[in-house]
Amino acid sequence: MNNLLHTLRGTGWKTALGLVFTAVMLFPVYWMLNVSLTPERDMRKSPPDLFPTHGTLDGYRTVLDEQVPYLATSLVVGLGTVALTVALAAPAGYALAKLRPRGGGILSFLLLVAQMIPGIIMAMGFYAIYLQLGLLQSVPGLIVADSTLAVPFAVLIFTAFMSGIPGELLQAAQMDGAGRLRAFVSIVLPMSRNSIVTVSLFAFLWSWSDFVFAGTLVNGGTHEPITLGIYHYIGNNNQEWNAIMATAVVASLPAAVILVLAQRYVAAGVTAGAVKD
Repeated sequence: MNNLLHTLRGTGWKTALGLVFTAVMLFPVYWMLNVSLTPERDMRKSPPDLFPTHGTLDGYRTVLDEQVPYLATSLVVGLGTVALTVALAAPAGYALAKLRPRGGGILSFLLLVAQMIPGIIMAMGFYAIYLQLGLLQSVPGLIVADSTLAVPFAVLIFTAFMSGIPGELLQAAQMDGAGRLRAFVSIVLPMSRNSIVTVSLFAFLWSWSDFVFAGTLVNGGTHEPITLGIYHYIGNNNQEWNAIMATAVVASLPAAVILVLAQRYVAAGVTAGAVKD
């Protein structure tokens, strides 16, 4: 009993400190939710209410009236980015991990370098290319641009994870008559579920929160993502903070829900490659 009490005293302050830091980091999220429920007449009270005592859903009604098209575009862009990223990165990771092509190490290094390039520089390059191809202000163009953020990271994740798949499984499949493509589809992909979920999650989050590519490549177009919707709304209605924060809350929900549902797969995916064959 004494040892248990001593252990609790030793770890109690660490737990309390962790809770304090967590509360500080999450307070802006709470304040966003609080303001989204606060009526306009109470917005300028001093001091402001820590709780929405006279809560209203007017801001969320505004979201449903004005922001749904932006949310739909973001959803299409996010899912398209996920599909394109996985389609490109999974075979590339398989090739680097199991086929070991000549120059694979150099390619892996170049993928790391690609992640260091500032997004605004890439956006300017895409703008010049899309201007010639007529892809400005288009959803497919934005999907391709957002995928460039996710593909290098995804290839590295897939490579690390697939390197841990036992080579004996692939050799057994080849002995049974399966080619490399069949082994990839029937064995490697099902075993790579954790890495696929991890890559899909990060690709979706990056595309969902993207502002640089969206502001450069589709600004002013017919279909704009939610990041531009919030930006335009703040510019046009900078006094209606409950509606602005309600939009931010709704825009945060899909990413938050997906992250909660996929966290155990992500935990396994980001530790991929710890065991090599």
